[in-house]
Amino acid sequence: MQESADIVIVGAGAAGLMAAVQAGRERPGLAITLVDGARTLGAKILVAGGGRCNVTHHAVDERDFAGSTPPAIRRVLRGFGVDETTAFFAELGVELKREETGKLFPVTDKARTVLDALVLAARDAGVRIVHPFRVEALVPEPAGFRVESPAGVLLARRVVLATGGKSLPKSGSDGHGLAMVQGLGHGLTPRIEQALVPLLLPAGHPLTELKGIATPVRLEVRAPGRKRPPTAEGALLCTHFGLSGPAVLDISRHWLLEGGTLVVSWVPEYTPATLDAALQELRGQNPAAWLAARMPRRLADVLVAGAGLDPSARRLDLTRVQRSVLVEALTAMELPVTGPRGWTWAEVTAGGVPLAEVRLDSLESRRVPGLHLCGEILDVDGRIGGFNFQWAWASGTAAGRAAARAEADRSQK
Repeated sequence: MQESADIVIVGAGAAGLMAAVQAGRERPGLAITLVDGARTLGAKILVAGGGRCNVTHHAVDERDFAGSTPPAIRRVLRGFGVDETTAFFAELGVELKREETGKLFPVTDKARTVLDALVLAARDAGVRIVHPFRVEALVPEPAGFRVESPAGVLLARRVVLATGGKSLPKSGSDGHGLAMVQGLGHGLTPRIEQALVPLLLPAGHPLTELKGIATPVRLEVRAPGRKRPPTAEGALLCTHFGLSGPAVLDISRHWLLEGGTLVVSWVPEYTPATLDAALQELRGQNPAAWLAARMPRRLADVLVAGAGLDPSARRLDLTRVQRSVLVEALTAMELPVTGPRGWTWAEVTAGGVPLAEVRLDSLESRRVPGLHLCGEILDVDGRIGGFNFQWAWASGTAAGRAAARAEADRSQK
């Protein structure tokens, strides 16, 4: 097989599907082919949000992301914001609902609704979808690119790379896209790490005996000389392997990339001083019983026992030293994390191609003319809550529209 197209989009995940839809709508009549190596399209979309697909968040700005510089991220996001996203999906028949957390889900609570709508929209826009078609090499040629796969060869005037990073490798984002773009002369960030990933604790750690227990916390990554440690607030979930939950996922990229000690406050509404004052008011009441009103009792017992106190005692008159130890255990417990759980459980990739290497209005490569990049292959990763999908919609729109305009303008000359 050897065929040609005006535009080939590599990767049919969220960013690639959006790029395909927007390219087809921007300049009807162009020959646009969307390829993906998977037998089943949209694996990441289907598993997102517990199978419900957290399409976006009601309020998104550059502060919700890490990686490249905030001004660069802001510029791309402003090209296709939350209002445009909700209108886009409404047009496709996908009504979104806002939950208390600010997350927007389809009213069907089914990720399949989102995926099917995107695939249909791409086909309606005239896009040809070919899969499985795993791209093994991308070769620049005088007239464009040679897109090589064991399934055949595509000749393209322009290419949009939406191959993802390394998270959830079974979906196809196994890092091969990063290797391809690096082979074309692009730089990558010094480190490519897991993000939004659960963290491991040593075997036998007391918290691993509390699997299934969740509670609101504040997490910090502390290091000597660091004035403003990265923080995350939200639920922490104890598991048989260590830690998960929204707060843990959000802080994971900071612990991995920036280093330091992960510290948890189990009572985020208290400072050490206000907690010490509250403990003094207990007047002999066991702090485990007091804590049980704020968290699951089993967790309260483990924390009190970890501070050297008996959680089952009917009365505990705490000394100043005991109070100090308990305050430290509750507001600044060090968590001996041994590493991330692995790429299979990471929701996104931290690192990639810096935004400085693409033109922000078109996401066209500054190093390889005719090549556009979007989605997770770029050095942008958001916190949990639909932010990474919003980056996919915004960057896919920018790349798809720009590629279509550029190719249509070329053909008219």
